[in-house]
Amino acid sequence: MVVKFIILGIVCLLIVLFFAFVPVGLWISAVAAGAKVGIFNLVGMRLRRVKPGRIVFPLIKATKAGLNVKVNQLEAHYLAGGDVDSVVNALIAAERAGIDMTFERASAIDLAGRDVFEAVKMSVTPKVIETTAVSAVAQDGIELLVKARVTVRTNIDRLIGGAGEETVLARIGEGIVTTVGSSVSHKTVLENPDGISKVVLDKGLDSGTAYEIISIDIADIDIGRNIGAQLQTLQAEADKNIAQAKAEERRAMAVALEQEMRAEVIKAEAKVPEAMANALNSGNIGVLDYYKLQNVLADTDMKKNIGGGITDYVKTKKDKPGL
Repeated sequence: MVVKFIILGIVCLLIVLFFAFVPVGLWISAVAAGAKVGIFNLVGMRLRRVKPGRIVFPLIKATKAGLNVKVNQLEAHYLAGGDVDSVVNALIAAERAGIDMTFERASAIDLAGRDVFEAVKMSVTPKVIETTAVSAVAQDGIELLVKARVTVRTNIDRLIGGAGEETVLARIGEGIVTTVGSSVSHKTVLENPDGISKVVLDKGLDSGTAYEIISIDIADIDIGRNIGAQLQTLQAEADKNIAQAKAEERRAMAVALEQEMRAEVIKAEAKVPEAMANALNSGNIGVLDYYKLQNVLADTDMKKNIGGGITDYVKTKKDKPGL
């Protein structure tokens, strides 16, 4: 009797382990939906550490949508690190929109790091991207702050290896700066803002990107700074500083020349006593002549002192009449 209970317990345990290891419920759901997946395939997924639900449910979805997708394809994409559910959703959306997309292309786009389902939706429903205020200066020196709305849709053929939204926005900004910079006056841009859109569109800025530019609309244009006036002010300030530096250089040269001339005068005056002594020794000048010369020099100094005192007195009377 005990042996029967032990055998019954072992059988129950094996049944529990079987249902815990083999996803019978998923297999029944797949068979009921018409999806081709065998019970041994599900066991193999367990052994390969693949979650069967991540494969079976997308397979059921694809089967109901009429897509010819196999279990091995989904499992291989899952093992490669891809998002199986996103790929199946993208294939269904592409099939409904009439876009030619194979499982291999969709899985490649997904493994490349792109959201393949979002890409398919953008190819059906274009996306509007708004740029930040782009600063551009016209030839008359007036700065314009331009905002643009860019309508783009996904280019499936260029999605792998194509540049993203940042490149598109950068090229749009470059086109705006070039167009405004080539305008003679900022008033021309304000009068015809659609001219920016036409020029930028003609440049083919979407080449090499994962998007196709449908339209570019100028959302807003604001007048910024007068860059031309600021540059002229800075140039005038720089010219003034240069002129001051040159004037200071000329003044320094004049002071140096004056010092040199004074040195020459002092040097010449230093030779006068020696010349007088030589003249006395050689007899070219007598003692009385020497004394007369000294008297003349003394009279000259006295007159200078008197004249200087009178000048100072007159100046003082003018500055302070009450004294």
